[in-house]
Amino acid sequence: MTEWKKYTRSQLALRNGQDRPEIWVALHGKIYDVTASRLWRNGKHYEHWAGQDLTEELADAPHTEKVFDKFTQVGELA
Repeated sequence: MTEWKKYTRSQLALRNGQDRPEIWVALHGKIYDVTASRLWRNGKHYEHWAGQDLTEELADAPHTEKVFDKFTQVGELA
């Protein structure tokens, strides 16, 4: 079992593609690095912003959470 580094919501918020070059989002307590995705350029994906927990917003997405399988998990929300 992997022991993931824990990040607070404030630390996650800094990885928004604006304050730092990393673009991270959280889903179900897991934090994913979406920096390499062309769909997250500048920290925005349609009406969604990076640096946030997107769990509640997933219900409105045209895809399932399986889309996150292609991204690397970098930590967990504390």
